[in-house]
Amino acid sequence: MSSPIEITPHDGWAELRIDREDKRNAMNRASRDGLMRAFEDLRSKARAIVLTGTGASFCAGMDLKEREEDRKAGIEGAGDEWIAVNMAIRAHPAIFIAAVNGLALGGGATLINVCDLAVASTKASIGCPEMGFSTYPGMAGPAIQLSGVTRKQAAWLVLTTNRIDGATAERWGMVNECVEPDRLLPRARELARQVAQFDAVALAESKKALDRIPGFITDWQEAMDHGQMVNLMIRSKTSAQAEGNARFAAGIKNPGQG
Repeated sequence: MSSPIEITPHDGWAELRIDREDKRNAMNRASRDGLMRAFEDLRSKARAIVLTGTGASFCAGMDLKEREEDRKAGIEGAGDEWIAVNMAIRAHPAIFIAAVNGLALGGGATLINVCDLAVASTKASIGCPEMGFSTYPGMAGPAIQLSGVTRKQAAWLVLTTNRIDGATAERWGMVNECVEPDRLLPRARELARQVAQFDAVALAESKKALDRIPGFITDWQEAMDHGQMVNLMIRSKTSAQAEGNARFAAGIKNPGQG
């Protein structure tokens, strides 16, 4: 059986596409396994990864029909597997860019928020339908609440089942940009190419720092000290920082330098 996850490698970055259009790109076991295999395969190959969906949906969350069939058969673990996929994104050294092409419900909203960067189409529709099942969105809720939106904004999604569009997601800070549909993938790919020109170690350590501050470190002095430790860690693993400083001193432009 072919994987529902399409991998398109590029120079220093890659694109992953969820290809279950008839199921609104809902996450079944094959999709979860496919993503995990893709993450591992790209670990030392891609510094940036674009994640998108096929057709009119980004991801409609967990495949609830498969999950219900599993439960009837006495099979559990789908929730843990989905958590593992999202934690693998957070732990991965690559920078993940969500290209939200359409419907993003429940687990789809989770994916947006665990990715490091996100671009949404004006056709995006983001929501949490779980309250309609008398359920707290056990993964999407925490991901939204950790994304930096206000409590009232998180409550709008968690408590009402109302959806927001791409422009609202940008205004709330859930995505970085909202663009017209024909600009979505070109913009996400442009960001991936931009990120992929930077040193892999510097990207990975900076990604970790973005989670630690203010997730674990809120004191200003401790945060500044941690920033220095991050650079010490980068210098201990790669010569890229010293090489970049030498280029700057010699009047040679570094990647990303205007």
